[in-house]
Amino acid sequence: MTSTVAVVILAGGEGTRIGGRKPLLTLGGERLIDRAVQLARQWSDAVAVAVRDASQVERCGIEVICDREDVEGPLGGLASGLGFAHGRECQLLLTIPADMPFLPTDLLERLAGALKGHSCALASSGGHVHPVCGLWSVRAADRLDSYIETGQRSLRGFGEWIGCATLEWPTAPIDPFFNINSPEDLAEAERRLAN
Repeated sequence: MTSTVAVVILAGGEGTRIGGRKPLLTLGGERLIDRAVQLARQWSDAVAVAVRDASQVERCGIEVICDREDVEGPLGGLASGLGFAHGRECQLLLTIPADMPFLPTDLLERLAGALKGHSCALASSGGHVHPVCGLWSVRAADRLDSYIETGQRSLRGFGEWIGCATLEWPTAPIDPFFNINSPEDLAEAERRLAN
């Protein structure tokens, strides 16, 4: 655990494909948000969850922050997360989503190793970049408004804008970045957890 890194769980998506309030769904008898909080606390004492509306989570034991209102999608969560990290005098912000229940425990360590010379490091698996799983320099906040002024709202695009490294994880025996977007995904996650 380090005092230089804050962790923000991105949970602002509407989750309409799975009935909404996705962070409160249960997997193996445990809410997705609680699984994410437990993992985040292994990395930092400065942990928060970023949402569009506070009703998206409840009683999660950490600070709830709202996505920046004028920025759509996960970029709004990153914007508020960078402010949270700055307020905690942290140099880095690790973002993770609430809907990836099998995230690797070495995520912070490996991304930190890849960060040197870059403003952010993003996780990748199976040739796909997962920009919601990123380690960001808090100084990246200084360039956020200029990126937003271009009309773009992509989290990955912002990473490329400020200079990012990507780091690949193996997908066997399971992809650690498997995410839950549908009832079928939740059922598959239950099967994976049982195995």
